[in-house]
Amino acid sequence: MNQGIKDFLDQKVALYNRPNFIELDPISIPHRFHKKQDIEIAGFFAAILAWGLRKTILNKCAELLGRMDNTPHDFLVNHSEGDLKVFLSFKHRTFNEVDALYFVHFLSWFYRHQDSLENAFLIGQTGAIDSMESMLIQFQRFFFSLEEAPGRTKKHISSPATRSACKRVNMYLRWMVRQDEQGVDFGIWKRISPAQLICPCDLHVDRVGRKLGLISRKLTDWGTAIELTQMLRSFDSEDPIKYDFALFGLGVEEKF
Repeated sequence: MNQGIKDFLDQKVALYNRPNFIELDPISIPHRFHKKQDIEIAGFFAAILAWGLRKTILNKCAELLGRMDNTPHDFLVNHSEGDLKVFLSFKHRTFNEVDALYFVHFLSWFYRHQDSLENAFLIGQTGAIDSMESMLIQFQRFFFSLEEAPGRTKKHISSPATRSACKRVNMYLRWMVRQDEQGVDFGIWKRISPAQLICPCDLHVDRVGRKLGLISRKLTDWGTAIELTQMLRSFDSEDPIKYDFALFGLGVEEKF
């Protein structure tokens, strides 16, 4: 472990893991809600739509949830067939009405049988520190297990099975799982350990990680996310993904 880098990143975590981080970040979307299921659903859509300009992401998330009358859980479990027409013109980059309708279809089916989306991520859980790969593979398979799943929609939830870094799903899990005293991450899921989380590896995090010598792989893929996370675990084995704040903040705010 490089103590100097750890101390540097700890300072940046303290700087960026604060409520004022929320305002311009996609995590601001689930922070608009109080009911557990609404937080899960709003967070899931916010994470899935989180690519492109942050302002556009926030606007599109607000638009999508507005089409559910800003009561996503109630909409999912109680809507009628005719209510689904509100999604027919939705589009954000490559996520279109076909994708939105399947996501609504799956989540409606799921929440009519289960009380928390956490259960869908537990299918591959073994309890081991390295469970996340199997958890994400099994989640993606489960999510697209309904007969109506369009082939085109599968690209919107990545899987380690294709060696993807799975940035957006890992970010969503950070939001739901991390026990955050600063009030940024929610920590409403208790059956996944923060120690099992994998660092969301976007362009900014990847660049800063390489500059600090935390990443040596040439590609940015699942192996890169694992390599970075293992380095972060050497700094804090119980809460390694708190350093996502430091790496992202350094990349976006400080152009490190």
